[in-house]
Amino acid sequence: MYGNFPGSRPRRLRTTPVMRRMVAETRLHPANLILPAFVREGIDVPVAVSAMPGVQQHTLDTLRKAAVEAVSAGVSGIMLFGVPLDEKKDATGTAGTDPDGILQRALRGVREEVGDELVVMSDLCLDEYTDHGHCGVLTEDGRVDNDATLERYAEMAQVQADAGAHVVGPSGMMDGQVGVVRDALDQTGHEDVSILAYTAKYSSAFYGPFREAVGSSLRGDRKTYQQDPANTRESLRELALDLDEGADMVMVKPAGPYLDILAKVADAVDVPVAAYQISGEYAMIEAAAERGWIDRDAAILESLTGIRRAGAQMILTYWATEVAQRLGRG
Repeated sequence: MYGNFPGSRPRRLRTTPVMRRMVAETRLHPANLILPAFVREGIDVPVAVSAMPGVQQHTLDTLRKAAVEAVSAGVSGIMLFGVPLDEKKDATGTAGTDPDGILQRALRGVREEVGDELVVMSDLCLDEYTDHGHCGVLTEDGRVDNDATLERYAEMAQVQADAGAHVVGPSGMMDGQVGVVRDALDQTGHEDVSILAYTAKYSSAFYGPFREAVGSSLRGDRKTYQQDPANTRESLRELALDLDEGADMVMVKPAGPYLDILAKVADAVDVPVAAYQISGEYAMIEAAAERGWIDRDAAILESLTGIRRAGAQMILTYWATEVAQRLGRG
């Protein structure tokens, strides 16, 4: 009988909630969380994102309030995405490098509101600002021109840093983007601005709700520059390149479907590792919970704990403030 082996009873360490908490190997803390937030030009009140219950496109004023709430909850950072007016979109995404563009105004507003109490991050990509919805400048035959896009990223890095970003997140998956952004920051006196590299960003079916949130104009897909979900070694190659080019932090996106990639990246580096729990991951849990199929709060914490356990020191999640409030600062 099992009782003949008194020394091998793991269940003894699961007997009470306090016991389970005491021996927990992975801990989720508000400091691990980063809040992605959308700010939309030309609105007077927030606009709900229909595919992401509880998420909204902010006005500049409500964004400030969301930043204050995040600080109060103990969240470490906020990643800002700008949503310009449709008539301001063009082939090269000039609204993204306009010092008075919506993202730059949002950066200034959040920094004015919370200063250095929150790490203010900016999405560095053209897709929100182009009329074709791609992350870069297109050639005449409709392909993304890598080098022409890098020139635009260098401009974006400068204006975002000028507007107050502590961290820029080049997310377009262009070859050489981290090195170009680092050079642009250093040459314009922004040596202290960090780069969160979107190192392993996969071409995923889970981005759908996000494209509503940013008002994407994309037709087609981004498979020629985002990574193939079938590949692992490709991520490690991208990782090596990003680190060589000067990345301060690296990220895996999406998080949940790519925990194996996240674990490999975390094991391979000595820089902070982030993971982005993206819109589709959020929407699935919210939709299932709304139908009564799962316990919403338990599922949220389980999903985030799994991401943390796989090696993410930082997690971008739309539940950041809510979860931080539940966890407390202890």
